[in-house]
Amino acid sequence: MERKLNIKEEAARCLLCHDAPCTKACGNGDPARAIRAIRFDNAALARQWIDGCSEQDLENAERACLHYDRPIRIAEMARQLPACEKPTKLPSLEIDFCDIHCENPFFLASSSVCTSYEMVARAFDAGWAGVFFKTICLHDIEEVSPRFDVVNRDGATGDFYALRNMEQLSENPAEVDFDTLHRLKQDYPSKVVVASIMGQTEEEWMILAKMAQDAGADAVELNFSCPQMRLAGMGSDVGQNPELVLFYTALVKRVVSIPVIPKMTPNITHINQPAMAAHFANADAISAINTIKSVTMAGRGMVSGQKTISGLSGRAVKPIALRYILEMAKNRMMKGQELSGIGGIETWRDALEFLQLGCTNVQVCTAVMQYGYRIIDDLKLGLQHYMIEHGVNSLNEIVGEQLPYFVNPNDLDRDTVLFPMIDRDKCIGCGRCHVSCMDGGHQAITFSEDHKPQIIGSKCVGCHLCSLVCPTGAIAQAKRVKKTRRQES
Repeated sequence: MERKLNIKEEAARCLLCHDAPCTKACGNGDPARAIRAIRFDNAALARQWIDGCSEQDLENAERACLHYDRPIRIAEMARQLPACEKPTKLPSLEIDFCDIHCENPFFLASSSVCTSYEMVARAFDAGWAGVFFKTICLHDIEEVSPRFDVVNRDGATGDFYALRNMEQLSENPAEVDFDTLHRLKQDYPSKVVVASIMGQTEEEWMILAKMAQDAGADAVELNFSCPQMRLAGMGSDVGQNPELVLFYTALVKRVVSIPVIPKMTPNITHINQPAMAAHFANADAISAINTIKSVTMAGRGMVSGQKTISGLSGRAVKPIALRYILEMAKNRMMKGQELSGIGGIETWRDALEFLQLGCTNVQVCTAVMQYGYRIIDDLKLGLQHYMIEHGVNSLNEIVGEQLPYFVNPNDLDRDTVLFPMIDRDKCIGCGRCHVSCMDGGHQAITFSEDHKPQIIGSKCVGCHLCSLVCPTGAIAQAKRVKKTRRQES
């Protein structure tokens, strides 16, 4: 029996072309936009872009597809898409951050995605609510070449799940960057412009903060977190020292009246130590995280035959970023502290998770570097439809809603067990569950000659490794029951 096409997997093969030939060839729809919706977690909404397409239109689009091996199966994908009704009115994504009104929570993170007026203007026109402009300093910044390396899921598609970068701060003179911020704020008064700054001395921090305020920036972010600065006493050197975080945050708070947002480093054991320092210095918000110190071994990341440690970002770091956000949000001594979440945000579901852990703002970098500013369409659309489906009237209703479910490990239920259950209709008899349980679990799954896995209840501890390795989703959850003495032992 031929396997049904997995439209999510097929969409992941798409190269997400600029000026997509498939859409040009279609004529009566936008298959490229539909595929992008599927790729960024909006499959339920994708049909609206191809509703007017005939089979011939979709076949024409498929023939025009640019690819390195075989065209995307556009017509077959279209047949599997559910019908969808375009709502007459989408809910507002407006939210306040540091008492600044934002049209949505999506901002560009301070990085190479926002280094000039032209770049940020295009992002604003695309629908981004604000920008944390690339960090400005008073030193000459000379970058290396090449400066990026990736950990690929599939190198052929240009898709990667982690990016290692050796980039530092803006290479522009400070005066040029602050003039850019001034012009952006003049031309886009409804957008939020945040100046990210980094000093090495008290005087530099004060000068840069005042310049940011004079330029008309809505807020100033203090970069205490860049992991690859070539000068001592900058970036994560500060962020790893709570005393310096406290001192510089308080110093900047004294010299400007706009909101001050320290940016935390993840390259530390306990983020709450510097975060509390920032909180007690009256930080208006805290942003986290910056990149994680890392090493990749590929030769493509070498600079004149040499390698170094530098920062890792991308979807692989999201669980770590969420951990740090959770720790700060659950800290009773920081109650009420606003948070801006950064780290691995690629889809609206990623952003939702940061909001649910207490963030009122999210910043995106690596996903933009891969896919461009256009991802804002699906970030907004997906979040709006989530609100519709769940009866949410305001984003504020979502902020922090998952925090009550997180407890300390010693508070977890250890008296019951949730057994797995095999769906025979979905099981194809590959034996992956058996192999993983035998070699990485509790030897609780037998595998017969006719390729039928069977769970041994007396040995199963309900770890659910089997369900995680199953390629067809054939292992679900059964009923939670009280542990027996044998299971407890």
